Amino acid sequence: MNKDKLIAYFKKLGWAGFFFFLIKGLTLYVILPFLIAKGVIDCKG
Repeated sequence: MNKDKLIAYFKKLGWAGFFFFLIKGLTLYVILPFLIAKGVIDCKG
């Protein structure tokens, strides 16, 4: 694998990681509390 292919691979991996953590963050800090507040998810055990 030459240097250009290696750099392209890491750039693609970087975007995939960025979107993964963006979606994960939105789920944990926006969607999940909203669903708990609406009573869709019961967190009282």
